[in-house]
Amino acid sequence: MSSLQVFSGFGHILAEVSIALIPLLFLFGIFHIFFLKLPKEKLINICKGLLLTFLGLSLFLQGVKVGFFPVGEAMGMALGSGKHNWILIPIGFLLGFVATFAEPAVRILNHEVEKASSGYIPQQIMLYTLSLGVGLAVAASMVRILLGIPLWYFIVPGYAAALILLRFSSKTFISIAFDSGGVATGPMSVTFVMAIAIGVAASIEGRDPLLSGFGMIALVALAPILSVLALGLLYGRKERENERKLGT
Repeated sequence: MSSLQVFSGFGHILAEVSIALIPLLFLFGIFHIFFLKLPKEKLINICKGLLLTFLGLSLFLQGVKVGFFPVGEAMGMALGSGKHNWILIPIGFLLGFVATFAEPAVRILNHEVEKASSGYIPQQIMLYTLSLGVGLAVAASMVRILLGIPLWYFIVPGYAAALILLRFSSKTFISIAFDSGGVATGPMSVTFVMAIAIGVAASIEGRDPLLSGFGMIALVALAPILSVLALGLLYGRKERENERKLGT
């Protein structure tokens, strides 16, 4: 693929990212003039950071367009059309785990959770909890596509389980859990894993890519809620055991 093909349509991507960032720049400018009044050196550093953000988002979205989507769909179609397409289940788990493990937004959330909890909830525990949850969600999505199971068979019991877990969870873990659901559906999982799901659905006879290929992100958003609430129950049990030991 030539460099011209790689950057085909890049101007449109630049325009989209500009439209997304201009309102933020406008608001920042107003706050700086009337409230913040930042020093010149800090303002220059912020502008450099915004420029890097603009370039990074633009290059990432272009990479998704020419790389992630085509590769994901090709992988999905190749795996779905094979004789042993059950292998999609463990591969789906692995892809979900790795995509979440590499998700920048997940790492930011984990860092903030550890900082806000003064180390009570370590980053690594949160990272593995979310990665395992998303991995299981992607594996379940592959089962749904292979067997043609309707999405609501997973969504309704999943949210029912979440509501039950809310009854026994602390307020801290409830807040973290529902934020984790949104953070886990970041650019890595949405761009790559969803492309694979659409490719799988398109390659299996009798599956509609619109009905079977989509819906995976809904499960990916649900899985971290359940996994973090379950982690909260383990923490609660550990706290009660410690209290009993101190009491004796």
